Amino acid sequence: QVQLVESGGGLVQAGDSLRLSCVVSGFTIKIYTMGWFRQAPGKEREIVAAIRYDGAATHYADSVKARYTISRDNAKNTLHLQMNSLKPEDTAVYYCAAKRGFVITTLLSDYNYWGQGTQVTVSS
Repeated sequence: QVQLVESGGGLVQAGDSLRLSCVVSGFTIKIYTMGWFRQAPGKEREIVAAIRYDGAATHYADSVKARYTISRDNAKNTLHLQMNSLKPEDTAVYYCAAKRGFVITTLLSDYNYWGQGTQVTVSS
């Protein structure tokens, strides 16, 4: 059974940091592109960051560049997102997703498996 389980969300103040994790079971992520997406109330789900199967290439949304870092541990089948200097506009549900294949893409429809999400709330 495929499962992607996010954790690490919470309520923080502007300027704080959080580290999200996504533990995957049911398949090995080492041949998958992995991504973090987020969805704020009333908005569409959007890409936050993505990482190639081997970790050698990454993509970040402009809004999070220099503040967020995506990483993966293929041996532990785990994906992480380090979020620094958080802003109120970062408030959203954050989702982990997996995409078959080696090319990083940003389209939601390209991703095959999704987690249930973890809430991140940043107060001003």
